[in-house]
Amino acid sequence: MIRVSDLHKRFGPTRAVDGVSFSIEKGEVVGFLGPNGAGKTTTIRILTGYHPATSGTAEVAGLDVHKQSLEVRKRIGYLPQEVPIYPDLRVIEYLRYRAALKGVPRAERKVAVERAMDKAGIREVARKLCGHVSHGYRQRVGLADALVANPPILILDEPTSGLDPNQRRRIKQVVRELAEDHTILFSSHILAEVEDVSSRILVIHRGRLCADGRPDELLAKNTRARLIVRARCDAALLGGIVEVVPGVVPGTLAVEQRDGAFATATVEPGSDPTPDVGERLLAAGVAVHELRVELPTLEDYFHQLTEGDLGAAIEEVGDAEDVEDAAEVRA
Repeated sequence: MIRVSDLHKRFGPTRAVDGVSFSIEKGEVVGFLGPNGAGKTTTIRILTGYHPATSGTAEVAGLDVHKQSLEVRKRIGYLPQEVPIYPDLRVIEYLRYRAALKGVPRAERKVAVERAMDKAGIREVARKLCGHVSHGYRQRVGLADALVANPPILILDEPTSGLDPNQRRRIKQVVRELAEDHTILFSSHILAEVEDVSSRILVIHRGRLCADGRPDELLAKNTRARLIVRARCDAALLGGIVEVVPGVVPGTLAVEQRDGAFATATVEPGSDPTPDVGERLLAAGVAVHELRVELPTLEDYFHQLTEGDLGAAIEEVGDAEDVEDAAEVRA
């Protein structure tokens, strides 16, 4: 449904989007993550026709965003971070007006508006002025606007921005329900929300796509987990067993004597040393009270990509490319 290939967007010397490529298939719910200024909103604005790309291609529903912009917009429901609604119109009046602008036939508008209000959960404020609804309902009115023409694709930019926990929970539930009928791309700063509703995540940093996959797969393959062992034995014995097990990162072992022995160590991405540790402890006749690998959170992974070792590697690549660009200009 969405295809992006080697997408670039520059604002003067600034690279807002730098060679981004990804695809989203029908029925996927994809979370778009990145720090402030990473290029998320710029990418979304290119997909929705608000910005032209400097180079590269973007397709939505098989249509070129640059060459067939109006046709692309008919197939997209877009919820921007700041919802632009008319405060002096009642909610139902605003949605009827928006349905007319989006080309919904007159005979179908009533049903289209009611369907959108039901999906967004705003029927109870239908007769209120848009300017009098709460911020949470304002976001949901914007979502109903995105839905009123029943587009196959929804692009949501920070849909829960500024909402309280109950309002965020409601929006998450709405997104889950919409996933049955729509392909969804949404950005968010709240990582737990992305993990809750997404079948897949994209992470962008400094304008580059640096991760693409299911949250559990990305965490398992790319982030170091923590091994935790608690056993009834001497701390030195437990430490000697754990530190030689394959998959344990050298120099990360910490052992203390605390109601038996307690050890923690960092584990290489994709490794699970628990079977090996368990066998060695069993062979030594040691009673094991706890043996597990504690997986990192999506927040840990995001931090590693944007500010940790992986983020530093991305920045080094970017600096090298800047040098190459400068050399080409001088030549």
